[in-house]
Amino acid sequence: MANESEVLSQSNLEFEAPASIAEHAHINAVNYEKLYQESIANPEEFWSKIATEEIHWFKKWDKVLEWNYPQYKWFSGGLLNITYNCLDRHVENGKANTTAYIYTNEEGKEERISYLELLEKVNRFANALKGMGVVKGDRVTIYMPLTIEQIVAILACARIGAIHSVVYAGFSAAALRLRIEDAQSKVVVCSAYTKRRGKILPLKSVVDEAVDGLVYVEKIIIHQREQKFELVEKEVDYYDFIYHQSTHLEAEPMEAETPLYILYTSGTTGKPKGVLHTVGGYNVYTHYTTKIAFDLKPDDIFWCTADTGWVTGHSYIVYGPLSNGLTSVIFEGAPDFPDPGIWWSLIEKYRVTKFYTAPTAVRLFMKMGEKWPNQYDLSSLKILGSVGEPINPEAWLWYYKYIGREKCAIIDTWWQTETGGHMVLSLPACKQKPGKAGRPFFGIELDVVNKQGESLGPNTVGLLVIKKPWPSALRTCYGEPERFEKYWNEMPGFYFAGDLATKDEDGFIMILGRADDVLNVSGHRIGTAEVESALVSSNSVAEAAVIGKPHEVKGQSIKAFIILRQGVMSSENLIQTIKHHVRNELGAIGVPDEIEIVNSLPKTRSGKIMRRVLKAKELGTDIGDVSTLED
Repeated sequence: MANESEVLSQSNLEFEAPASIAEHAHINAVNYEKLYQESIANPEEFWSKIATEEIHWFKKWDKVLEWNYPQYKWFSGGLLNITYNCLDRHVENGKANTTAYIYTNEEGKEERISYLELLEKVNRFANALKGMGVVKGDRVTIYMPLTIEQIVAILACARIGAIHSVVYAGFSAAALRLRIEDAQSKVVVCSAYTKRRGKILPLKSVVDEAVDGLVYVEKIIIHQREQKFELVEKEVDYYDFIYHQSTHLEAEPMEAETPLYILYTSGTTGKPKGVLHTVGGYNVYTHYTTKIAFDLKPDDIFWCTADTGWVTGHSYIVYGPLSNGLTSVIFEGAPDFPDPGIWWSLIEKYRVTKFYTAPTAVRLFMKMGEKWPNQYDLSSLKILGSVGEPINPEAWLWYYKYIGREKCAIIDTWWQTETGGHMVLSLPACKQKPGKAGRPFFGIELDVVNKQGESLGPNTVGLLVIKKPWPSALRTCYGEPERFEKYWNEMPGFYFAGDLATKDEDGFIMILGRADDVLNVSGHRIGTAEVESALVSSNSVAEAAVIGKPHEVKGQSIKAFIILRQGVMSSENLIQTIKHHVRNELGAIGVPDEIEIVNSLPKTRSGKIMRRVLKAKELGTDIGDVSTLED
């Protein structure tokens, strides 16, 4: 566990909210305290009121919350359709011509789509899926970059109750295949390619390899783009697929607990977990957190720089912003190409008011210097968000000074794929403390405890736990209910987040990192076991252990310790070959920055690798108790 000195060395700076935001905010410091206490004292009444006021229901629920530990249901018996809330109701309420998305890319291409146009495209795609025989509960894997076509495919699945499984379009064929196999997807939707840093990255060839021999994949829908493929057997052109379809399709009422999507996230064992979210509670929670966290106003232009391959994109590019009727910017490309001013030029061009990015990106821009943002007019910005990992005080202060020009509120947010939405955050009209994520969102009762589950005092490092279910909590791990139950059984009586944290005298939470063996690289979670499995699948590697090291840009970098197979000779060329192998197995995100060849690995007598010993030796910290060490 981290020690107290780590915490005390962090910044103790405090910033009051900008007066321009505090004056007109939905939630200010005074009503936060009052509402938070109400939401904890009577969460069912609180969420019933929010769900009634913010979301359209075809039929009201019978019961707000059913909790048979560890299982829970929200708004049971209620009927809604998340795409009705994201599209139809805005079209019906005078926002048909309001822009839903402004798409742009590294080459400056621009495409705008209104709420009416988006609804019509979603209906065409949904009608085509139905015509293909896709029904409620079928799984559809989507392997596409961040484009309007991808968002149409996502919403079309939700429209008819098909479960979408979006896979980040940077994962390898092996990683994609694993996810298709696990979900037993009936349909795969992909793009021909994506472009990054001026280079074409093929995606269809990855899909070809991933689906080879999978008989249950009935159709592959290909967004051709400028690169045209001759289509064979199961393949169909995206535009041909929807061309003759009707633009009309009534939103089908779905029971609140109808599965919405599966999103795979890394665990401490090799196989990723298929986190399953359902329609009702997720719609309510992502809608409300988007509205309150970003203090939404009618004229806002919103930009979340995440990718829809991760949960941030699901909640704060697709469902949260659309449910609120927002106009969002989406960008396909790298943050520093064609030059490190590209993001700031887009904020200036589109007059972005609310901006949400990762500390990794902030640290990248810090390294490149303030000369880049200083070239652009960023005066439209009002709120800056941070997501994916803890933002260190130095990065917070740089973000505040050079991007926010000392006039913006900064909202740090802590949450997970499993939580569906923000759990801890710095509300924009409340006090902010650099390096501390903030305070719990409404209805979230959490604590910092020791291994016995006993509450710890202020500024003491412990385990972050949540005491009760919340509307957007995961419902299960697809096909593996025992992995879901572990969240609630590892620390009996609590949801165990897997993170180390402290809580100060004001109730501000500081997240200190993972308590387990999940790495956080550039805001993306990846299991040590996944990387180790990829390493040992190489013909040269007998055993492998992986650790995360602090990295000034990525948050954590990956270092691997490997034992070579008998007769394999060490060389720099071999290291590069092994890295290339991992890239093929997992994708670029899993490639170790460093690989060290060793003769042995520290293990317990039962054979478990003691990664913390490797990490302590690498970082020069105390190794701690090694009584269970084999040697």
